[in-house]
Amino acid sequence: MIWLFILLVMLLVASPVMWLKPSPRQKRVATLRNAAMQRGLKVALRVPPLHGDTVPMPAYRWHYPPQQPGPDFMLVRDSYAADALKPFGHGWRWRKEPLRGLPEALEARLKRLVERLPQDALVVESDTAALTLWWHESQGFERFSTYLEDFQALRDGLARRPDHPQMSGPPAPPLV
Repeated sequence: MIWLFILLVMLLVASPVMWLKPSPRQKRVATLRNAAMQRGLKVALRVPPLHGDTVPMPAYRWHYPPQQPGPDFMLVRDSYAADALKPFGHGWRWRKEPLRGLPEALEARLKRLVERLPQDALVVESDTAALTLWWHESQGFERFSTYLEDFQALRDGLARRPDHPQMSGPPAPPLV
């Protein structure tokens, strides 16, 4: 009887420790994020730019080089977009198109990339600072790494293509 009591106490002591042990998914996601950050990506949990969504979601960001801003656009997976939005490739719609059209080769690269992203990739966004992928991290780094070269080439092609090019030369004098 005492042995049973000792066993019960041991199990009660050990059970919280088991709760602290990371799950297989948590281990996979930690490995994915660490490997992505080692390759220069910024990974953060932020509220995604989806209508009515307030739950933070992983955002993988490829920053544009300093002084080489990118265009502003946002592509959303069909299942999260209104039918009124303009289609772009299979399964994606423009929520916000770039003001200056993308060159054909760059638009084709973007289209090929988004069409092969996993189903949990919900938004591809660009602003003046970075190209961002919003997704739920369904894949390990080995599979995710197959997108890295395409995202980097896309980022490099989008750099220096801001929607609002800065004026060259000194600013105009203020109006009196």
